[in-house]
Amino acid sequence: MSDEEDTQDIILNDEQKIDIAKWFLLNSPPGEIQYVAKDLKSVLNDENVYRLAALEAFPIYNKSHFVCLQLPNRSGDVLISSYSEISEDEYLDPRTAQVGKVDHVRQICTGMRPARDEELPSHYVEEYRCALDAEMSKYVGEAYPKGVFSVYCTSGKDAEESVSDFELVVVITATRHSPQNFCNGSWCSIWNIEFKDELQTVEVRGKIQVTAHYFEEGNVQLDAKHECRDSTIYQSPDDSAISLMNIISHHEAEYLTSLQASYSNLPDSTFKELRRKLPVTRTLFPWHNTMQFSLTRDLTKELGIGK
Repeated sequence: MSDEEDTQDIILNDEQKIDIAKWFLLNSPPGEIQYVAKDLKSVLNDENVYRLAALEAFPIYNKSHFVCLQLPNRSGDVLISSYSEISEDEYLDPRTAQVGKVDHVRQICTGMRPARDEELPSHYVEEYRCALDAEMSKYVGEAYPKGVFSVYCTSGKDAEESVSDFELVVVITATRHSPQNFCNGSWCSIWNIEFKDELQTVEVRGKIQVTAHYFEEGNVQLDAKHECRDSTIYQSPDDSAISLMNIISHHEAEYLTSLQASYSNLPDSTFKELRRKLPVTRTLFPWHNTMQFSLTRDLTKELGIGK
């Protein structure tokens, strides 16, 4: 086979290029998709292929990472998620009852409008949503200095007091983007809360995901996930909100404690497995003083261990 035939075998058509470009965009670490997009645009050298890949990938990425955008009049923030999605480029901020129009590729909010009545829950459900929003505001403000959250009604929007089965979802997201220090990361928790009138119970299902990317002189990525369940009794809006906030804060604190314990043990477990017992220098690695190395030091700093 000639060199010319070999070259022809590896030529990609536009569809294949789009699929590959989408893969890179969708697998970008938290806060790094714009950097990846810039490099892809340069490598592809084809504006049309890049545009098609970006138009497909950015909305999926923004929703999966719960990207937070500020409304044009600075009256609030809108989280890009499947829970807030009105249409492919419109997302609800339930706290201000406004809908933001989003440019996914530029990751900005370009316009807004008041939410319509059919896009909002009934007065009965809104009482529970507002009460929980108020309690979560206190918790998130203390636990996540740079965190944002939102409380949505995902089913039973028309529920009234006589027929009151409905579901709320709390989304909490906190990001730390520090590319100048070669480190980006995010915390995201989703709490599905089902109010069951007949059983007079509230079922809680939580999913927590922590992702991080450390890339100083290497490429280390963290992707930790945790799921949990709990329940409480069906009470008044204010009492339910307090109970649910306590459940959420308890499970998140418990998981954070377990993460901190895991990373405190990194020098004695994971890091040791990454190296030979005796390096080629014939000098033992100083496991008793791993804090002198930047990866251990930065992880400890980011997680607040030892403070």
